Formats: sequence, structure tokens, C-alpha cells
Amino acid sequence: MTNGSDIASLIVRLPMARILCVGDLMLDRYVTGRVDRVSPEAPIPVLEVAEEAVMIGGAGNVVRNLVAFGALAELVAVVGDDPAGNELTDLLAGTVGADAHLVTVIGRRTTIKTRFVTGSQQLLRADYEAQGDLDDVVRREIFDLAAARLPDCGALILSDYGKGVLGASQARDLIELAKKAGKPVIVDPKGVDYSVYRGATLLTPNLNELAQASGLPVADDAAVVVACHVMATCEVDGVLATRSELGMSLVQDSVVHHLPARARDVYDVSGAGDTVVAAMAAGLSVGVPSLESAHFANTAAGVAVGKVGTAAAYASEILTAQQEVEFLSGEAKIATVDAACDRVEAWRRQGKRVGFTNGCFDLLHPGHISLLNQARAACDILVIGLNSDASVRRLKGEGRPAQLEQGRAAVLASLSSVNLVIIFGEDTPLQLITRLRPNVLIKGRDYARDEVVGAAEVDSWGGKVVLAEILDGYSTTETLRRFST
Repeated sequence: MTNGSDIASLIVRLPMARILCVGDLMLDRYVTGRVDRVSPEAPIPVLEVAEEAVMIGGAGNVVRNLVAFGALAELVAVVGDDPAGNELTDLLAGTVGADAHLVTVIGRRTTIKTRFVTGSQQLLRADYEAQGDLDDVVRREIFDLAAARLPDCGALILSDYGKGVLGASQARDLIELAKKAGKPVIVDPKGVDYSVYRGATLLTPNLNELAQASGLPVADDAAVVVACHVMATCEVDGVLATRSELGMSLVQDSVVHHLPARARDVYDVSGAGDTVVAAMAAGLSVGVPSLESAHFANTAAGVAVGKVGTAAAYASEILTAQQEVEFLSGEAKIATVDAACDRVEAWRRQGKRVGFTNGCFDLLHPGHISLLNQARAACDILVIGLNSDASVRRLKGEGRPAQLEQGRAAVLASLSSVNLVIIFGEDTPLQLITRLRPNVLIKGRDYARDEVVGAAEVDSWGGKVVLAEILDGYSTTETLRRFST
């Protein structure tokens, strides 16, 4: 799993990124207010309007996200010769970090999506839009604008909302252009014929889009993988399926990764796909591998859906969200004995070798780290039995532990080598060992094998006892003695 330091190092590189986005631009308008009565004219709510706001939507929201990450963006799109087109032009002109190259099409209506909202609930969406592909002259102008800017960009995004900018053969021509230039192409697709995106690096359909394009069910992980493989027959390198509260699935050839959702609260999924495609392109454009980029995109999407409207996820928010996830996952590693037994049994059914070691781990030092690293190397899953405060006091005397059990547990849980921490109150871990039935029991070589508590029991069920090397010169007792002198 990508951690906070990985995401931080990715974010630091994003100011070096410049991404070209070609696609359907639109104006997102939000009418918000309060509902406290039903209309006497029809069984519908009456919205008492409090305010109206406009945002750049569609491909423009992809650009907003790129800029929020700290990257630079080039946008090629069309607008109509109408007030909404003028409004979009002004909004983009005020977006620092984005250069918009807009083709004004005479007589064409600029797409507007108007959402009527109360609290975090949408009541209605009204769309004003033009239908049909662009004529050859406009299509050529778009292609030439993109071709002129692609050499200075690290990736190409095609943001397809089915409004005509990427219609006919335009998507295919742009992908071919980018492939010849050695640039990754990330597509937010539309429609049911994904062959129009042949040659793309990655498609990012949501679950409904994937089901419609593949003609297959997508009810579980296995079904999603099958549907993604069907899409990969369109000669794309991979598919990143966004699955709402179920997270994402990245499928590239025979390699599959399921990423759990990162959102703490979901207020509005509008534009979440824009965040995902922007994040994937940003990562790939600076050489970050697809899996790490997908983790970044997953965290960014979790931030975006926690806001109302087509919102951008800022780099600082993404990093904070990842750190919160790591803190919570650290807490989740600390379990009661009953919960731990359930999890260990589940790991065992998956064919994992479960290892166990124990100790007081008071004032964690390099000797402890060496022991834990050796323990983890001997198994697939490492479970720690941690002596409770009362147990430590009986073993070490008054004044110990120096750090309370919850603090000691939290420090251990923060280590990547540790999968589970269980606090036990007995003087020895024998009762805990017999309940967990680990495959491997690890203890330091300062114990003889026949002195290791639980060794006979582990032998009895076919397990293994490992004696780890001791890193000399480190002791909690000695450290505390030095502090007191």
C-alpha cells in the first residue's frame, strides 16, 4: 500500500508536470437553498433559493484538479458564442496554472448543467447542451491546437462526455499522435464502443459505464476483473474501474489490484471521475508507476466526494487524508483477543503463515526493530503479543512501564512489519499462543529453545520456532538508567 511519504514524494514532483487535456467543456451551475414545504400545485418540493454559484465543469474540472495538485495544465476545448461560453472563458482566464485554448463555434450552445440542491441532496438536474459531432473544420482546429502543445506535456487526457469534441475519429487520431510522441494517454470514456480509444494507456470507466460497454455484470471483484479484461481487448494497456463506495480496481494484463475506498463521508460524487483521471495523468506524467498513481487517485477521489459540487482535491488535503487513513489503520491493528483470533483464522484460510512474538516493548529501540524485522521475514503475517501495564509492572518492578500500554501498542501498530497487536494481561503469552495457534513462534536468541514459552505447543500443531539474532548494546532498562543519572 502506498503510504503518506510515498504520496508526499509524488506531490513534490507535481509542479514539474504539465498535462494536456482535450475534451468536452461545460459550465456547472448550482442553485442551493432550503426546502420546508411541498408545492400546492404538484407533489414536488419548493426550493427557497439562497444562492447560485458557477464552476468549470467537464474537461474544465479535470484542469481544476490538475492545478489543485500543483501541476500545470493545457486545455483544448470548444465553447459556443453565448453568455455561458463567455463565462467559461473568463473563469478559465482566472485559473492560475491553466492555459485554455478554446475554439468558439458560431451557433453552438455551450453545455450547462444546473443542479438544484438542498443541504447535500440534489433535487433536480437540468441540462442545456448541443448534440452531435463537430464539423471537420473545427475538429481540425482542435487537433492542430493539441498537436502544437503535446510536445511540452508529459501526458494526454481525453475527457469524453459525449458532447462532440472527441467524436468521429478525433479520439483515435489524438491517441495515435500521443503514442508516436511516447506520451501516456488516460481516457475518461463515454458510450459503449471503447474501440474508439484503441491504443490508450488507461481507461477510467465508472461501474455503470463498465457494465454498459462490456455487456457484462459487475456485481463483485471477479466480475469487474472479467469486464475489465473484455475492455482491454480494445488494445488499451489497462483499465482503472472506479467503483464508488467499493473503491477502485486496476487491471493491467494479468495483474489485478483492488483498492478500497478512501472517503470518510460522501456528500457529492459529481466530478469524482475528473479527479481520478487528473490524478492518474499527473502521476504517470512524472514517471510514477500506475499502481502508486492509482493509490494517489483513490485518495484524491475520497477528498473530492467529501465536498459539495464538482470539487477539486488540493495537494495538502490529499496528504492529510492519507495520513488520517494511516492513523486509523494503525488503530485498526490493535485488537482484542477474540477479534484477533477471527482475523488470524481468516489469514490462515488465505494460506498465510502467521508469526507471533511477544514482549513489553517499552521505549522501542533498534534492538526491538531488528527483532521485529527478523520476525516478519520468517512469516507472512506478524502478530505481536504486548504485555499490559500491570503485567510489565509485575515483571519489571515499580516505575515500569515508562510508556502506557495504549501508547506502546500505537507505536508498534505504526510499523509496516507489524500486522496486529494484542495486549495481554498474563505474565506469559502461553494462553494467547494456544488461542491464536501461530505457524511460527519467534523469540530472541537470549532464550534457549526449551525456555521459549509456547514452543512445545507450536511444535505440537506442526509449527516452527525461530530464534532471532540479538542486536547488542540496546536495552530499555539501561536507557532509563542513563536518563535518571
